Amino acid sequence: MNRLEKGYIQIYTGKGKGKTTAALGQALRAAGGGLKTFIVQFMKDFPYGEIKSLQGLENWIELQQYGNDGFVLKKQPPGKKDLQVARQALRSAQEAMLSGQYDIVILDEICVALHFELLKTADVVSFMEDKPEPVELILTGRYCPQELIKKADLVTDMKEIKHYYSKGVIARKGIES
Repeated sequence: MNRLEKGYIQIYTGKGKGKTTAALGQALRAAGGGLKTFIVQFMKDFPYGEIKSLQGLENWIELQQYGNDGFVLKKQPPGKKDLQVARQALRSAQEAMLSGQYDIVILDEICVALHFELLKTADVVSFMEDKPEPVELILTGRYCPQELIKKADLVTDMKEIKHYYSKGVIARKGIES
């Protein structure tokens, strides 16, 4: 089913806005080119705008959300259930990546999940090493470990120069959420 001859590993990281947006843009572009994408969102269960937008593209883009960031907001370490959900998310992504049904697999906020120790870096490196040749793999999130950066073919560091959040603007529906 794969239509790519060679897939690469891309990472969108850094403190600036646009990491998930870039990955979703790639999925949208891929759909227009007849490629299928599987997206796993770590630590996200909010009905972000992309969920609704993708409803008309389910033949091309499948998105699954796993977990939430409640423990972060409460300033607590992740619980046992948070760890189990993160591992299940990685298993689902691996099944999709190895299935031959998808051209692109996106692990949205995987770097943040690693930062909060929901997963082990070694497990994600192993996941990257298992990537079939024709699958494009995209990882996003702040705090990307160097081990992942070394394995990647393309790394973009989103650098914040200026952001209206510093003026008290909260996430706006359709723009940040």
